[in-house]
Amino acid sequence: MLKSQAWKWVKRKLKMMRLNQAFKEPYKRIEGLSNFENQKVAKLNLNENFFIPREKLFELIIEALEDLDPRLYPQDEGETLRDKISEYVDFPADNIVIGNGGDELLERIAHLFLEKGEQAITISPTFSTYRFAVNLQRAKLIEVPLREDFSLDVDGLLSNVTPKTKVLFLCSPNNPTANQFEIDEITFISESFPGVVVVDEAYVEFADYSAAPLIKKYENLIVVRTFSKAFGLAGLRLGYCIADTEIARVLSEGVSPPFPVNMVSLKVGAKILENIALFKEAVLKIRKEREKLVKALNDINGVKAFDSKTNFVLFKTEKPLDDVYNSLLQRRVIVRKIGDVLGFQNCLRATVGLPWMNAKLIDALREICS
Repeated sequence: MLKSQAWKWVKRKLKMMRLNQAFKEPYKRIEGLSNFENQKVAKLNLNENFFIPREKLFELIIEALEDLDPRLYPQDEGETLRDKISEYVDFPADNIVIGNGGDELLERIAHLFLEKGEQAITISPTFSTYRFAVNLQRAKLIEVPLREDFSLDVDGLLSNVTPKTKVLFLCSPNNPTANQFEIDEITFISESFPGVVVVDEAYVEFADYSAAPLIKKYENLIVVRTFSKAFGLAGLRLGYCIADTEIARVLSEGVSPPFPVNMVSLKVGAKILENIALFKEAVLKIRKEREKLVKALNDINGVKAFDSKTNFVLFKTEKPLDDVYNSLLQRRVIVRKIGDVLGFQNCLRATVGLPWMNAKLIDALREICS
């Protein structure tokens, strides 16, 4: 009887999680992509960085792992990486927290600052992980739509603040709209919001500026970053955040498992930052290709591309979304279906790929949309 009652409780819990939409938006698995470059498949659906040669990454990984002993738990590798990140972002190491990707750090932040029945605020549309992290705490997420030009509705965000509102999540540059919000607006929000302001800067290396310097003035500001985009380590899951020293200490020690990041990722992350020039060069190439891609998309009848400060481009088509998406798949081009965005219908998102990938996308869209 006791076992039966326990199982009923488990099923109620699972049902509640489903009803609250606590699970992250699933990524559609597409078979046969282990050698997508050799197969000439333009894989443009997950904002990955293809401008760093795979062979060069392997070289750095091998160098980083020369003295690796996988029998051991991580020792001082985390401290070494924090020191490297400290140099890169020009903040003391005590302000740096390392995590198993940016997503895991967002979950830690929600765990630290949100309790059941409390509230967080974010924009719409934006990255789906904020909802996932908030729902895990059984808190409520308020979503405030962006304006039609994708700009922030600062008054709308702040007017939704109540005594229960503890955290504000802001993705800048934003996914999927690809625009970066004004630094003056982030400053005003940091001054005015009574809780913790989290700025997700996963794409900041492709943008014009960072909100991180504001942390020196606003103790309630946390900036989250990742190694998945500019550094091409999506498969190794490595991220970090920059925060006030007291917040950083609690995120590192109070709400973190003993070894949140594996030794391989820690050592490779440090090796990458020792070779930062290679990755800065890749970012410059992506920016140049991004400009070409936006222009080429806008030259196609029935397609409108939006400006981007990321390594992806949001665009809309006059033809139905599913028709365009499936037709692209048939031509070995994989993009991300987005849907309606603030009144713009049939929106898709495409990674800024290598020149041959972008050309394949453009040629396919010309055939499909003309």
